[in-house]
Amino acid sequence: MKKGIRSIELLAPAKDLACGIEAINHGADAVYIGAPRFSARAAAGNSIEDIRQLSEYAHQYNVRVYVAFNTILKEDELKEAERLIRELWEAGADALIVQDMGITQLDIPPIPLHASTQTDNRTVEKVRFLQDVGFSQVVLARELSLSEISRIASETTVPLEVFIHGALCVSYSGQCYLSAALGGRSANRGECAQYCRLPYKMTDATGQEIVNSKHLLSLKDMNRTGQLEELLDAGVTSFKIEGRLKDITYVKNITAWYRTRLDEILERRKEYIRSSDGDSRFSFQPVPEKSFNRGFTSYFLNGRTKEITSFDTPKSIGEEVGRVKEIRKGYFTVSGLKRELNNGDGLVYFNSAGQLTGFRVNKAEENRIYPLEMPAISPKTVLYRNYDIAFEKELSKPTAERKMPVRLCFRESTAGFSLEIEDCSGARAIVHEVFEKEIARKSQQENITNQLSRLGNTIFEAIDIQIESTENWFVPSSLLTTLRRNAIDKLLCTRKIRYRREIRKRGKEVTAIPYPEKQLTYLGNVSNSQAKAFYVQHQVKQVDPAFEITPQRNVPLMFTRHCLKYSMGWCPVKQKTSHPYKEPFYLLYKETRLRLQFDCKNCQMIIAEGD
Repeated sequence: MKKGIRSIELLAPAKDLACGIEAINHGADAVYIGAPRFSARAAAGNSIEDIRQLSEYAHQYNVRVYVAFNTILKEDELKEAERLIRELWEAGADALIVQDMGITQLDIPPIPLHASTQTDNRTVEKVRFLQDVGFSQVVLARELSLSEISRIASETTVPLEVFIHGALCVSYSGQCYLSAALGGRSANRGECAQYCRLPYKMTDATGQEIVNSKHLLSLKDMNRTGQLEELLDAGVTSFKIEGRLKDITYVKNITAWYRTRLDEILERRKEYIRSSDGDSRFSFQPVPEKSFNRGFTSYFLNGRTKEITSFDTPKSIGEEVGRVKEIRKGYFTVSGLKRELNNGDGLVYFNSAGQLTGFRVNKAEENRIYPLEMPAISPKTVLYRNYDIAFEKELSKPTAERKMPVRLCFRESTAGFSLEIEDCSGARAIVHEVFEKEIARKSQQENITNQLSRLGNTIFEAIDIQIESTENWFVPSSLLTTLRRNAIDKLLCTRKIRYRREIRKRGKEVTAIPYPEKQLTYLGNVSNSQAKAFYVQHQVKQVDPAFEITPQRNVPLMFTRHCLKYSMGWCPVKQKTSHPYKEPFYLLYKETRLRLQFDCKNCQMIIAEGD
């Protein structure tokens, strides 16, 4: 575990500029946003100008902006990548999240580099290597347990970033080639077609059906609300929310939820401090179940469990609201109603075939539900709400403000008056106004205090106002307004000057840092000459091209810690049971045929194409 005072960041996603601003307003200490190109979410690219505006807004609060630049690059893209990185640095970006090691060989500014989860960071040796070659932060694999995270933290010094919420890739990140092989859309190029969310039939070697039309590779969404403090104590520095394709209400709700939970911990644990400035106040109660989710899991954080899969549907189920009690003409009643329902809500349930289906509420009267059209529903059916119309309307409005507390001191001076303002970070500004002083007929203290406290349209909030004066001098409101505005402007300039972007770390002597492996297959995702040169410099003897450059046949297309044997109760190691079928098993979807292999030694499942 990393000792001493540690600065902690809540890292939120930004699909676009608007999402980024709301992530900051709702409490993010850092945001990550897609570059114009070369982002692992190709549909979530942003202009340089939008990233510039986001950086300017963020840096007011000492919030960092990380740019996702985490696809592998083809040879003819290197020059454009080099140009874009320069532009991102000039726009104010604080770091790049990268997968392609060729970027380290380019002529780029000293922007810090973060190792994306796409670089498959799950061992001490890999993380230490990335640390030693100069990476400023490493995003760990989602599959790691608390003990594995703790071990990595205890044997490295680089800040560690972990996912705490959002959608889960079933494969180890960077190690999935299903989409590239079956549809020509590479996950490592930001174009994943999500074959993991399809319904599959599972058969054995003889063709006998084991399971039909289930989403056997689909996982629930991550939610580690209950493990935040354990993750802190394990050595985690950055808590990451997944969701660069999610809408603005998701960003608001989930960021506010984790901001609140983290603040409760930081209030008790003084050895952990927040990495940005300002306090966020929300006009709503954040509830994670109200945002898109497939059900929740902490994944493998506390070991392997069955509660990680979403076999019945890859769609959002939302929050459970109760069970159908009685079916009446035009309406039905709900027993055990957990939440108030509203006209216009969207409800879903699993029908008799196990399929998720839904309907819109036309009218809700206590526990009576009047649908627009009566669904084919039966008593005891569990109901979920995946669209809360009242909550969505509330979040469509301004829902948070972020303020920094300041102290102000109004003083008389030889030629007039001055105002000093100091914020929570220690930044300070003093302004003066020349004014011919004269004794006032009535007390000026109340007016001075009222005028100086009017900071509502700024990022500041007055928590203390001092008045130091030898006489009850007359001070007009116009003068106070001028002092206040000038002081705020000067303080903002001071904060801007004080803001310091980190500079990329210099690694140790290249030849002194051997890569943990001596040979890289297609799994190394090396797609250009600069990436190959990087690994050769670090003593890798053989470097094969990426799958996207030279497609492979009869090779594993996915490596996953999710195991269908375990899900079915047939794990020979942990469950000590067997099954009546003949292996190998296959997954079938239309013309797609995938073969399953079970690597029990390493506790993982491997998926390949064909026979």
